[in-house]
Amino acid sequence: MTLTMFGIRNCDTVKKARAWLDSAGVAHDYHDFKKAGVDVPTLSGWVAALGWEAVLNRAGTTFRGLPDADKAGIDAAKAITLMTAQPSMIKRPVLIGAGLLLVGFKPELYAATFPKS
Repeated sequence: MTLTMFGIRNCDTVKKARAWLDSAGVAHDYHDFKKAGVDVPTLSGWVAALGWEAVLNRAGTTFRGLPDADKAGIDAAKAITLMTAQPSMIKRPVLIGAGLLLVGFKPELYAATFPKS
């Protein structure tokens, strides 16, 4: 299975997730959405599968720094617009593969998803 991790290189959570995958011998590609961006169809797919609430990082400083008007009345379309404009608002990392979509990093979830042989 080809895996791609989406994230921001200097994010501590992304670093931990990448280190976990590397130590478990799980090959993956990396897409830095701070540098390379992320397109609307990709974000729309994540939001359709998991809901915008799971994909939008409302705890981060980028979201918290928004004007109140931008934070009000968020729905899927508005969340996608915000995340496209400022990818730092995407919860990270996002790990995708054949039939796999994980957002965030929890070692126990990664261990269950990629059991050691």
